[in-house]
Amino acid sequence: MKAVIVRQPGGVEQLSIGEYPKPQPHSDELLVRVHATALNRADIMQREGRYPPPQGASPLLGLEMAGVVEAVGPNCSGWKVGDRVCALLPGGGYAEYVTVPAKMAIPMPTTLSFSEAAAIPEVFLTAYQALFWIGKLRGGEKVLIHAGASGVGTAGIQMANMVGATPMITAGSAAKLDYCLKLGAKVAINYKDGEFAGHILNETHQKGVDLIIDPIGAAYWEQNITCMAIDGRLVLLATMGGASVDEVSLRKILIKRLRIQGSTLRAREQAYKVALTQEFVARVLPALEEGRIKPVIDTVMSWEDVAEAHYRMENNENIGKIVLRLIEEGDEPLNEMPAMPSPAEFSFDMGEEAAEDEDQFAVLSQSSLPGDGEEADISGEDDEDDFEEPDPEELEG
Repeated sequence: MKAVIVRQPGGVEQLSIGEYPKPQPHSDELLVRVHATALNRADIMQREGRYPPPQGASPLLGLEMAGVVEAVGPNCSGWKVGDRVCALLPGGGYAEYVTVPAKMAIPMPTTLSFSEAAAIPEVFLTAYQALFWIGKLRGGEKVLIHAGASGVGTAGIQMANMVGATPMITAGSAAKLDYCLKLGAKVAINYKDGEFAGHILNETHQKGVDLIIDPIGAAYWEQNITCMAIDGRLVLLATMGGASVDEVSLRKILIKRLRIQGSTLRAREQAYKVALTQEFVARVLPALEEGRIKPVIDTVMSWEDVAEAHYRMENNENIGKIVLRLIEEGDEPLNEMPAMPSPAEFSFDMGEEAAEDEDQFAVLSQSSLPGDGEEADISGEDDEDDFEEPDPEELEG
């Protein structure tokens, strides 16, 4: 079969399409013909030689895909040849074929194209895990999602709204702030305009946020602690802004009774990922099927343009997911804004009923935002900053 090969660790010039052995499914696995896959920050790190795949995983790039089942292992139930599926992978998505444990396969929503479905597994499962399994987000709470315009960020905004929580985000351009607000964020802060913690405290009447989802790390540490509420939780997904903090005030953590937890998803045991996937299918997949929430697609490219796709992500040019298409399809994603459900109309039980937040929030760090008929400011100022906020998919959760 054909696959994207990394000739040697390095830049995008090391990527090419070549021959690679076709995987053979085990008795509990499906063999899937890949129609589309999507980029994640971990792909770039692995290409550079900074993030080796877990033991036993495919050495090929690619943490998610959508495609058609071509063979079913004898111990698989509920699947047949021809079924459309998408799935989270430990690697191997940048290839014509991939094997998937049957219990981790996700039925592809009939309302979505392969390109859209390929953009679901990694970011939605990462965001779901961070918000609900680790972050214990409840209705009525406030959550700050850094890198809000990334794949994980756009998924998190939508799912936070599903349970009646109030999502707030940081991002680095007017276009990204505008998109996140239209997607359902109640507060959008340009981190390049100064400290975000003061804005958050002002908008929460000095109470702070209940949960922070952070892929940045050291660069945001002090501000995160400052703007967390009493009994607040911080879920650290990656360290794109640094991994070492020179000084840590344990007193602040103690007084506020803060909980801080790091998480990666790729190296988790399969049983954990199976349970996560199956809960996601039961609770969130219906909303994707009905268009209540939707994967946000930045760009769909032929996989022959994989180097260009990596370059786009490296430069943080994307809002949402960059998808690689292996097989042409007629139903290209329209990337229409999903119809946001109100908590009263759409919620799932996370242990207590979702409660609507009555606070009203203003747009931050912008005197005005472009309306539907105006063009967003997408000047090149972002490129001049020493620290660019990346997509939080470095270690996917």
